[in-house]
This record gives sequence, C-alpha cells and structure tokens, in this order.
Amino acid sequence: MAILFHQLWYNEDMRTSLIYDPIYLEHTTGNHPENPQRVAAIMSHLEESGVKKKLILLPPRPASVEELKMVHDADYISRIKSVAERGGDWLDPDTVMGPKSYKAALYAAGGLLTAVEAVMEEEVNSSFALVRPPGHHATRTQAMGFCIFNNVAIAAKFALANFNIDRVLIVDFDVHHGNGTQEAFYTNPKVLYFSIHQYPFYPGTGWINEVGSGKGEGYTVNFPMPAGWGDEEYLRAFNEILIPVARRFQPQLILVSAGFDPHWADNIAMMQVSITGFAQMVITLKNLASELCKERLVFTLEGGYNLQVVASAVKATFDMLLEEPEIVDTLGKATGRKPEGVEERIKKIKQMQHLFQQ
Repeated sequence: MAILFHQLWYNEDMRTSLIYDPIYLEHTTGNHPENPQRVAAIMSHLEESGVKKKLILLPPRPASVEELKMVHDADYISRIKSVAERGGDWLDPDTVMGPKSYKAALYAAGGLLTAVEAVMEEEVNSSFALVRPPGHHATRTQAMGFCIFNNVAIAAKFALANFNIDRVLIVDFDVHHGNGTQEAFYTNPKVLYFSIHQYPFYPGTGWINEVGSGKGEGYTVNFPMPAGWGDEEYLRAFNEILIPVARRFQPQLILVSAGFDPHWADNIAMMQVSITGFAQMVITLKNLASELCKERLVFTLEGGYNLQVVASAVKATFDMLLEEPEIVDTLGKATGRKPEGVEERIKKIKQMQHLFQQ
C-alpha cells in the first residue's frame, strides 16, 4: 500500500545520519524478545531497500563512566560491569546480560551522544541511533524492562551540559511508559517529557496525574491509552497535546524514544498503530523540530519485537526524515477497530497540565 505525504517542511539539504556498530549484536540475550536479530533485520532492510546509501553513517563512541553518572549511581555502574565480567546474568526477571553486554551498553549510551553531537554541531539535521540494549526503563539504580543504561536520559543531560541550550523535549512513543526517563527529570523544568503508552500495562506508571513535582511540575506529560487505540488516537494526542505543549516549551533539541511495539502486529502489546501511523508521527516531530529548534532531531531505538514491523518502521522513519514522498506499508492498518474515549482523555490531560494554562 503506497501512501503519499505532502506535509513536510521542505529542505533541499536534508542530511540524516545513522549511528550503528556491530557491537550491538554482541549483547547476547538468547531467546529473549530483545535480541540481536532486531537490529540485524533493520540493517538488512535498510541495505536491501537502498536507504542506507542515502544516510551519513557515523560510528558510535562509548559513553564514559562520568557521562553515565549524570543519570546512574556509581555503584550501579560498577555492578553492571562486574556482572558482565562474570559472564553475564539476569538483572531482573526481564533483563539479561551476556559477557559483552556492558561494552554494548556503553556504546548504546555513547551512540546517542554521537547523534546529539552531530546534530548540535550541524553536521546533520537529524539522526537515528540504532542501538541496543534499549534504555528508557532503566532508573538511577536499577535495570529493568530489557534496559541497562538510560540512553535518552544520558543524552539529554549531555546536551544540556555541553551545548548552549537549556530546554530539551523528549518524546517517547514506545508502547511501555518510560518510567526511568520520567524519574530522571521529574523535578527538572529544563526537560519536557512526553510519553504516549498503553495503560494499564508494564511498568505500571504513566497515569495522567504524574505531571512532575517541584520546579518540574507540569514538565511531565503522560498520555496513557487503553488497549486497542491506534493511528487516529495517536495523531490526535500528537496534534492536540504534544504540539501545543512543545510550542509553549520552545525546545532547543528534540530527542525521541522510538518504540515500534505499538504496531498491531507486535504481540508484546495490544495497540493498533500501523507503519503509516508511525510515519505520520515522524512527520509531526520533524515539523516541530523545523519550527522550534533548527531541525535538531534525534531518534533512538527502544522497543519493537516483530522483525518485519521494526525493520519497516525504521525504514519509514528514515524515509520521512529524508523527505521521501511515499511510504510503502505492506502490512496495512488493523481491522475491526471501534475505540472510544479519546475526547475525554484529551480533555482530562489538558486540565492537568499547567502548560495549557499559561
């Protein structure tokens, strides 16, 4: 199914980078849903489709321990290193490490830093860090939900510390709430965290009344969704909640935790997003970056466990960043949808958020 888009801000010199290294394949997890086949399938599809040759390929660097400590406790970092040196182990019931997982996790966090550097130094307009392990569940002292270090939170702290900016927007459309990212910035008015996710669902956080505290009150925006919502509801959330709060906040950099597990064919959850829906979300984010922050836009891979879906969705993301006019969505949209209640959910979220009342 070919879909044409004409909503993009036009730029003749669109430069987009891909951050990737084979080290990400060495985070071995056995038959775990979060396994090396995910990024291998994506890279194969980018190669076979011809998209890869249109991208600027940038090698990641490892994050330093000092950079990790912007988000994580030193004892926690040491513990993760020790587990890898012992050959790996389960960190919690969902999260497993192999002997090279610590190194891969350093390069996952560092891949985001490489992407931020490239965007902030104007080497590229946008970047996608194709990294693993993912990160948005990792808290200051705990690995959870397949995540070891919180890549996107480290990237936001790094950007604020190393470039002349004081406002970062993090958009998280993984099907699971990014509890670790929310925790990292819950009292921080310099980071606006917007998460759209299935609820109730793992990890049990992300209700509409979680809005931040202290100086950070109003700078956490959660849009919890019941199972069964899809493209239309996601786009309404973006258009009626995300865009207005982003314009109020005026970010100088947009980071995106891109989880493709809300797709209707991904069995880990129960949402109904299509590849076309993901592409439309990317368009919205690209337009926001063009309007608000000199096109500075960085994506990082979080979830997405159906190999065909995650490969097609990452390609669609690059197609939109490269301003390709057509998306081929061979899987199409979910059928038999009759979701209700989005109007009331939007109304309640607006009532909770002070950024709508300024």
